[in-house]
Amino acid sequence: MLSKRLKKLRKERKLSQKKLAKELNLSPSTIAMYETNKRNPDSETLEKMSDLFNVSIDYLLGLTDERSSADKIKKALTDDPELSDAWEKISQREDLQLLFKQTKDMDESSIRQVIRIIKAIEDEEVNNGG
Repeated sequence: MLSKRLKKLRKERKLSQKKLAKELNLSPSTIAMYETNKRNPDSETLEKMSDLFNVSIDYLLGLTDERSSADKIKKALTDDPELSDAWEKISQREDLQLLFKQTKDMDESSIRQVIRIIKAIEDEEVNNGG
């Protein structure tokens, strides 16, 4: 699955194998081997790919179809318009990006709880003029 996902992500970003290899500090032939399933990347390289393409390692490996924690959060909030709206606003905040990465192992109920807490903090800041 990694071979297909890597090739798809590379093409989405309009990167040649050579350019991707340069980004990851690898040889073009290594990228070709990954994409033809003749070789698998080590954990450090998987992490670099994950960061570069802004997807989870689980997505790269085919363990989930959700590309990122953000996709998982959106899915968890689909039945609650108020929380979904709050998520859209706070997801853009750079200071909260690390928090969203921490949700990857949470179930939907826990994700909703985290968003409710953040929304409550945001609402309190607005009401207090902060």
